[in-house]
Amino acid sequence: MILRGRNKKLALTTILFLLCMVALIKGVSHWTYRQGLANLQKQGNVRLELYTNYLQGVLGKYESLPELLAIDHNLVRALLNPHEKKRIETLNRYLETINTVSNTSDTYLMNKDGLTIAASNWKEERPFIGRNFNYRPYFKQAMKGTLGRYFALGSTSSKRGYYFAYPVRKDDEILGAVVVKINIDSVEQSWADRDENFLVSDPDGVVFITTNPDWRFKSLKPLDSDVQKRILESRRYQDANLLPLSTRVSTLNPTMQILEIDSGVGKKPKRVLKQSHFMPHAGWDVHILTDTRVLLEKVVFTNVIVGSGGGVVYVLGLLLLQRSRRIAQLHEIEEESKRALQEANEQLESRVLDRTQKLTEANEMLRKEIIDRKQAEIKLKRTRKELIHAAKLAVLGQMSAGINHELNQPLSAIRSYTDNGKQFLEKGRLDEAMWNLEQIGELTERMAQIGVQLKLFSKKSSGMIVVVPLHGVVDGALEILKPSLKRESVELTIDIKPENVEVRANHVLLQQVLVNLISNAMQAIEDSKKKKILLEGHARGDKVIIAVQDNGPGVPAEYKADIFEPFFTTKKSGQGLGLGLTISDRIVRDFGGHIVLADFRDGARFEFTLERIVQT
Repeated sequence: MILRGRNKKLALTTILFLLCMVALIKGVSHWTYRQGLANLQKQGNVRLELYTNYLQGVLGKYESLPELLAIDHNLVRALLNPHEKKRIETLNRYLETINTVSNTSDTYLMNKDGLTIAASNWKEERPFIGRNFNYRPYFKQAMKGTLGRYFALGSTSSKRGYYFAYPVRKDDEILGAVVVKINIDSVEQSWADRDENFLVSDPDGVVFITTNPDWRFKSLKPLDSDVQKRILESRRYQDANLLPLSTRVSTLNPTMQILEIDSGVGKKPKRVLKQSHFMPHAGWDVHILTDTRVLLEKVVFTNVIVGSGGGVVYVLGLLLLQRSRRIAQLHEIEEESKRALQEANEQLESRVLDRTQKLTEANEMLRKEIIDRKQAEIKLKRTRKELIHAAKLAVLGQMSAGINHELNQPLSAIRSYTDNGKQFLEKGRLDEAMWNLEQIGELTERMAQIGVQLKLFSKKSSGMIVVVPLHGVVDGALEILKPSLKRESVELTIDIKPENVEVRANHVLLQQVLVNLISNAMQAIEDSKKKKILLEGHARGDKVIIAVQDNGPGVPAEYKADIFEPFFTTKKSGQGLGLGLTISDRIVRDFGGHIVLADFRDGARFEFTLERIVQT
């Protein structure tokens, strides 16, 4: 009852500790995430201000140019006399010179109806002269008497550009507008080498400048049909789809959002932090996108540190509590023994002094024997685990030749593919070189799978008995034995019914039992012409009968009584320790089963029974 009460108290303490750890980790995660966002915001704000100042500088460089051109009398005379061919030709050359000196993309003059009468590109195949751009917002703004500003794809050149337009007046009458188009491709080119995601969007949220070409002419949010219609009528982006860049947006504050951006088929969406800054004169929003993956990794790392630290503290606390209890128990035992001896001495001191002395010595010997027995039990358990591990390593040693062969084959192939790849690269045959690299990757994955199984098999098991899928254990054992089975040309048949049967066992230890039995069967049939091994696992009621059967010579009658004894072996020198069946029998007994040599006429058949787990 006392022990049960202590176990219950320990369970309640553990649950309370786990709840506290969950709350602590949740709080730490929230704090770390918020701190990380704050740091990313500070860094992003600095870079965002640099980008915004750069853009303002680029636009400000050309902002006053159309206003200066608008006061030129040559433009006024051309608008008043648009049919004087010689005057228009002179103006075309003048605009071409202005365009070259100012390093702009195009410069042209439009009358009040929006018809272009002179342009710097008058010598090109598709000049602006004769084209009407009255649908462009920059022309409409200029005709209202203000500086027109607008970004769009050129309807003639299909090139991106930013337009400045200014009205050309005679007295108070607006005769037309002079337009300067600047190329903004240089902005992207100057930022392309930076390891950052930068973009600029128009008032409708359409991205037209970005360091990621895949995001160009996509919207930051789904556009309404009215907005799409207006953009289409203005021919701002011609036939661009204007698909949304992200369909899931979480707003943190007016200048910060979390976006989920599609990363491609079969990949998880990328979560990024979007920071924005508004440019009032241009009407643009400048954004910078920062990947939050580093932030999430930092949160996970912090949680691991906090969880590990809490676990260590809890374990140390349990150890200290257990130690204090042990000391208290020993002290209590000593006090009780002293009281008992004192009472006995008071009653029998005069008559049995000699006998009392002998009883005291016997008591001390008994206490020592109890301590020695406890220590012996601890050593026995430790020795059993080490013995199981040694037998497991011995099996790996026996299979080392096959494993070495299984690894050398892909290593040789990798060397050949590497040499071929180098030659293909030198000859510029990139497709063949890429194929060789893909083959190297597949061979490396194959070697990694062998290493994973060997690592799982060779590690020490905790011994915990849980629900284990039988097919998974068989697959792991065969992955380890596959090189030896292949080398010895063994025909292995697996018969598990039903396929999804589960048993009560330990995955690593049950795998060791199967490896031991199959290895013994392989050694038993090494002299057979046709080597066959049958592995069965049949469910019968609440039990599962597992058997390994070979077509070898079988176990001689005189050895049947001794085959499960430690260090008893009929194998050749160096092929075994004589512990495989002994350890297998011990493991199966711990699972609640019993391994036996079944009566079988041809070859040997070992069977053992485990408890079946039926999921409800």
